[in-house]
Amino acid sequence: MKDVKDTLLDRVSIRRYEREAIPEETMEFIYNAVRNTPTSYNGQQFSVIDIDDQNLKEQLYEMTNQKQLKTCNRLLIFLSDYNKITLLAEKKGLTVPPFTNTMDGVTIGIIDASLAMMSAVVAAEACGLGCNCVGYLRTVDPLKLAQMLKLPKGVFVVCGLALGIPREHPDHKPKQPASVVFHKNCYNTDDQFLISELEKYDEVIKQYNATRAGGTSTNDWVGHILSYYDHAMEYRILDYLKSQGYDIQR
Repeated sequence: MKDVKDTLLDRVSIRRYEREAIPEETMEFIYNAVRNTPTSYNGQQFSVIDIDDQNLKEQLYEMTNQKQLKTCNRLLIFLSDYNKITLLAEKKGLTVPPFTNTMDGVTIGIIDASLAMMSAVVAAEACGLGCNCVGYLRTVDPLKLAQMLKLPKGVFVVCGLALGIPREHPDHKPKQPASVVFHKNCYNTDDQFLISELEKYDEVIKQYNATRAGGTSTNDWVGHILSYYDHAMEYRILDYLKSQGYDIQR
C-alpha cells in the first residue's frame, strides 16, 4: 500500500484500465473508508451504488460517451440520500422537517456524498488503483438515470467514480499556485495580485495542453472552463431535484 504522501500527491485521473478484476478485499477496504467518512451531524446523508454489471456500464457509456464508464472494473455512484432517515423517522412516527426544501439541505447531501467519494479516491489510490471522477453522470440525463438506478424520492446523483487497475499514467495537470488557493485570515482582496498570478497559471495550462502526452490542444484555463460553464447553463437540475422530492424554497 502506498504511503499518504504518494497517495495524495501522485494522484492523476485514470481513464484506461486493465481487464483484471479488483480484489474483493480491496473493495472491502474502500467500502470501510467510505463508511468512515465525516458527515454533517453524523447524519450520513449519502449512499453509494456499486456497479459491476457490464451491460449497465455500457448503457451509461452510451448516455455519456465517457469510455471509462464501460472499461472500468467497478463504477461507484455517490448519492445525496435523505430517503433512509425518512423511512426510519416515519416508522417511528417522527415528523420529518422539510429540510430538503432548503439550499442547506441540498448542500449538506452534496457535501456528504463528495466527502465520501474523496474517501474512496484516497483508499483506492493507496491500493494502487486508478480512479476517475465523472461529474457528467449528474447532468447528462438525470431523470433517465434516476429511473435506471431506481432512485427513490430524497435521493439524487452527485458524482460517479470509475475504478480499475490502471493501464496508463497520464501527465500531472498543473494546479493553481498556493498563492491563489490559500488566503490568510481573510480573502485576499488584492485583485491585481490575483489576476497576475492567474494569468501566469493560464499560460502554464496552455503550455501543458500544447505538449502533454496522449493528445494536445490549444486550450487555456479560463476560456476552457468558461466554455464548460456556458454549456452547463443548459442543464435543468432544479427541475430534476423537484422531481426527486426537493422543492427548494430558501
